[in-house]
Amino acid sequence: MTVIKLKPHKELCPDGAVLEANPGQTLAEVLLENDVKIEHACELSCACTTCHVIVRKGFNSLDYASEEEEDMLDKAWGLESESRLSCQVVVESEELEIELPKYTINMVSEEH
Repeated sequence: MTVIKLKPHKELCPDGAVLEANPGQTLAEVLLENDVKIEHACELSCACTTCHVIVRKGFNSLDYASEEEEDMLDKAWGLESESRLSCQVVVESEELEIELPKYTINMVSEEH
C-alpha cells in the first residue's frame, strides 16, 4: 500500500488525512473512495480542471503529465509547478503529499 498524506483543506478535509492506496489507482479514485469530495465535473476523463491538486511531496516519482493534461492544467486556478489533475495521477509506490487548491475553476457544485 502507498501512503498519501492530504494537507488540511477548509471545506473538503479540515483536519487533513493519511490515506492508503493500491498502486495503479488514480489519485482521484483514492480521494473519492475516502470521502474526500473533490470535484470531478468531467467524470475523471481529463476534460476539465476541477480535480486539480498540488503534489507537495513525491512529484518527481510520478509519470510525466500528458500533453492533454498539460493543456487542461493551463486553465486551472492557482496553477503551480507541481500541479496535476488527480484523475491523471497514477499512484505508484512512493509516498505522496497532496494539497487541494482553495478554489477550482468550477465555482458551482451540486454538493453546495
